[in-house]
Amino acid sequence: MAAIAFALGSSLVWGCADFFGGVLSRRLALAGVTIVSQGAGFAALLLWLAGDGFHLDGRAFGLGLLAGIGGGVGLACFYRALAVGTMSVVSPVAACGALVPFALALATGERPSGLVVGGAVAALAGAVLASAEEHGSDEPGRRQGALLAVAAAVSLGLFVYFLGLAGKHGETLSALVGARVGSLSLLVVAALATRSRLHLTRADVPAVALLGLLDTAANGLFVLASARGYLSIVSVLGSLYPVVTVLAAHLILGERISRTQRWGVAVALAGVAVVASG
Repeated sequence: MAAIAFALGSSLVWGCADFFGGVLSRRLALAGVTIVSQGAGFAALLLWLAGDGFHLDGRAFGLGLLAGIGGGVGLACFYRALAVGTMSVVSPVAACGALVPFALALATGERPSGLVVGGAVAALAGAVLASAEEHGSDEPGRRQGALLAVAAAVSLGLFVYFLGLAGKHGETLSALVGARVGSLSLLVVAALATRSRLHLTRADVPAVALLGLLDTAANGLFVLASARGYLSIVSVLGSLYPVVTVLAAHLILGERISRTQRWGVAVALAGVAVVASG
């Protein structure tokens, strides 16, 4: 139950971070939001590392580094997909990223019960439905957006998988530092290559920094979940953040939830209940 609680907690915080990040990205430069938020999370981890005597586990750090690279690539592909494609295609495809760690964990020997696997699959299907929108578009970028969404799903799935593997070693801090080094380095290189500017005012920095702290907290909760349960299951439960984002947008911004999304939320919650009971 501790693994389930930590995984759902990471999904809750990730969902809040995605909603908050989406709101900030509407009025601020994307490079500024991503790099400054990631930098704030890294600064918090450095303070934690200093208090721990700067001890790092090499294997956990290395796995976290691989996770961070996957996360950085996935984030870049996801935002680019949203820019050139349509949300109704991009979001559900990207939400399928949880299939990557789920399949890899089962292929490498994890054997949860059939009931728990069924609940996890239902929860993932619900998350995909919850992130879907009813409107579509025939614009030229639709195909490109879909392909980028697939790349984002695979990359973010690898992020979750390697972060979870790092968590299996019980070195939470080493895994988180490695992941942040990987993602932040990649985002900085990408910004320099595209000559992107941060364009943030002093008044914007606290909100963007808070976003980074939320993301780091979510990563930490997921690592704790991975250390206590099946990676195949916690990876799915940790990937239910689209449900949280949709509900937050409805409650705070008054955005309409379609019938498909309502069914998705219901199916996801039912799947979680099955996993918890199993």
